[in-house]
Amino acid sequence: MLNKLIFANLTHRPVRTLLSVLAIAVEVAMILTLVGVSYGTLDSTKNRAKAVGADIMVRPTGSSVMSSLSGAPLSEKYLPLLMQQPHVAAVTGVVVQSIQFPDSVFGIDFAAFNKMSGGFSYLKGGDPFNPDDMIVDEDYAKKHHLRVGSTMELIAHSWNISGIMHSGKGARIAVKLNTLQEIVGTPGHLTMIYVKLDDSALADQVADQLKVALHDDQVYSMNALLSAYDVSNIGMLRDFIDVVIFVAMIVGFIVVFMAMYTAVLERTREIGIIKAVGGSSGLVLSLLLRETVLLAVGGTLLGIVMTYGAQWMMKRFEPGSLVQETVYMWWAYAGAIAIVGAMLGVIVPGVKAVKQDVTEALSYE
Repeated sequence: MLNKLIFANLTHRPVRTLLSVLAIAVEVAMILTLVGVSYGTLDSTKNRAKAVGADIMVRPTGSSVMSSLSGAPLSEKYLPLLMQQPHVAAVTGVVVQSIQFPDSVFGIDFAAFNKMSGGFSYLKGGDPFNPDDMIVDEDYAKKHHLRVGSTMELIAHSWNISGIMHSGKGARIAVKLNTLQEIVGTPGHLTMIYVKLDDSALADQVADQLKVALHDDQVYSMNALLSAYDVSNIGMLRDFIDVVIFVAMIVGFIVVFMAMYTAVLERTREIGIIKAVGGSSGLVLSLLLRETVLLAVGGTLLGIVMTYGAQWMMKRFEPGSLVQETVYMWWAYAGAIAIVGAMLGVIVPGVKAVKQDVTEALSYE
């Protein structure tokens, strides 16, 4: 009987109920989309770096593990020095030039890179042959409507698309190393160096040895480097997520507060009747709380569905720009946040309903 009354109350004002559920859904979708993009972008970066096949990365002095790289402060003289070190099987240097976020152009020695990584897998075309040739991955090609033979302007230079590769290995945009060095004015210098060993199990040990040999502490095993790509290790991103969660929770609080406060005012006479026939204040409060939980649960479920919609739109209209993952453990977190925000929103209306005088409530019009 009590459940029937709750559903009847919710369906009595369908527009208000649907708007409340929709607002909570937006709150949940905000949280899940932001978290999904954060995890997806970091995991995509990790997978691209891992697919290169290197065991160690040498970065510029003074850079941090999570700092973005651009420019070319490393000398190519490091390459023969590294090849002389024990257990080093292959080395290759890369120049990275940032363009519009989140994209960068990679200058690559394709012969050395292919030896280390096994080369790119192409949908069409192949490695650059001429100095002005460029390869792009399938997402970038789709976004910019490129095909083999197309030309495009990038870094104040005209490029010919020689190949469209499968996504997921190192760069999304790559050109010949010496060409990019000339364009950015850094001949003989590199942004970072990949090192492949004859035994991957020795990566941490060799990395420590290379720090001594190069007099540089910016030498990392790939396992150590990739383990740093975590949301919890990026203070700015972690703080941003916390702020969005707080704002989303406030939105849920305000929406539920307004909806339930209005509902209490509209049902003043009904609450008076419940009390007059022996219904306790606890029963009245239970009705409001159960309605609130139903709104929050419905909003959470709709929010999860909306997150998949955002994921589809991102893939459809901005392929490769940002990657959104489905982080299932955050479904429970987002649902809990929505329910807590909703429960906070019902406190004041609930207290008002409980304190209503039966006589005044029955005479309310």
